[in-house]
Amino acid sequence: MLDIAFIREHPDAVKEALRKLNTDAPIDDILALDRKRRELLQETETLRAERNAGSKQIAALMRAGRQEEAEAAKRRMTEIGDRIVALEETLRQVEAESREKQLWVPNLPHPSVPVGPDESANVVVRQWGEPRRFDFEPLPHWELGESLGIIDFERGVKISGSRFYVLKGDGARLQRALITWMIDLHVQKHGYTEVYPPYLVRRDCLVGTGQLPKFADNLYFDGEDDLWLIPTAEVPVTNLHREEIIEPGMLPLYYVAYTACFRREKMAAGKDTRGIKRGHQFDKVEMVKIVEPATSDRELDALVANAEDVAVGLGIPHRVVQMCTGDLSFTAANKLDIEMWAPGVGEWLEVSSCSNFLDFQARRAGIRYRPAPGAKPELVHTLNGSGLALPRVMIAVLETYQQADGSVVVPPVLRPYMGGPERITATSD
Repeated sequence: MLDIAFIREHPDAVKEALRKLNTDAPIDDILALDRKRRELLQETETLRAERNAGSKQIAALMRAGRQEEAEAAKRRMTEIGDRIVALEETLRQVEAESREKQLWVPNLPHPSVPVGPDESANVVVRQWGEPRRFDFEPLPHWELGESLGIIDFERGVKISGSRFYVLKGDGARLQRALITWMIDLHVQKHGYTEVYPPYLVRRDCLVGTGQLPKFADNLYFDGEDDLWLIPTAEVPVTNLHREEIIEPGMLPLYYVAYTACFRREKMAAGKDTRGIKRGHQFDKVEMVKIVEPATSDRELDALVANAEDVAVGLGIPHRVVQMCTGDLSFTAANKLDIEMWAPGVGEWLEVSSCSNFLDFQARRAGIRYRPAPGAKPELVHTLNGSGLALPRVMIAVLETYQQADGSVVVPPVLRPYMGGPERITATSD
């Protein structure tokens, strides 16, 4: 959520930023409601002052024995009191409507973000490693998975419908090994604290991180209990500190969490229907940072480096891509993607989006900190990034390390987590 004072003082700058984002928002409506709110506040305060003065006048009239005048003044004070009650109710309605409209305003782009209409204007910042050259035609992961007996698409669809699959044997072990190794890397090398959060959250949590109200159609929802399945661990982990004031000396906070994630994928209807690239349920390791505002740009650089460490450790070529204004998410002021090369499908696959939200989420979620003992609380900055997302890492591993005989070499860093095997073969289980 943007600061209403900023919108009020810089409406043209906000509208220009929205133009760069290739989107719109009800800025004029918000400004009209803001004016109405301030008018209501002013009228209410004027009437309260009149009521306070009237109370003193009534007391003076009573002491002077001017009973008739005192009674008339009391009737006037009753009318004023009723008017104040009505104004306060109108004010609550105006504030609620204003807040609801403000929730639909996206974050504004960081000054460093290149301006562009869509993903075609994104900028490759750097690339690590060269795609492997094969002396045979590399297979896509869905053919590898089925031939090795480690991915069962047919039974996944039978159990749950389209965009579901079952990992079996070394497929399940490989995914578990990746998750455990990634968590260990971020905890032991990068200094994150591991948390294991709930997969079901309250509505306020999704409002805080920005998924609601805009993306409700892409979320799974239990209407009876008003609980929502998380689309990413960012939601529960960031909300660990919702409506809190973090005391001096506690920042920065670094968290890492493994969770399953659940998305309807309505916006991706018809895309990537083969394989495991896009599903309604998938696993992800997520990094979340809560930091002081002056440090958040540096913290974003470090977050990207932490995500890259996973790709480097696996020995898989990857690149870092700076998003342009037209390809930023609703909540991000700045975002860089890490993409791994998958030779079987011949694509760069996004395995992490590392974002700096500045104070956008903190304002929605009420996360503040004290810069010093006794100081006035200020909003924190929040960041998050996948570290990394399954199953696209699985795709890159299977397709990069496939062999001519149909087997897949297990990356050395994962072998201890899988019990030692160097290869996945059709006879592994």
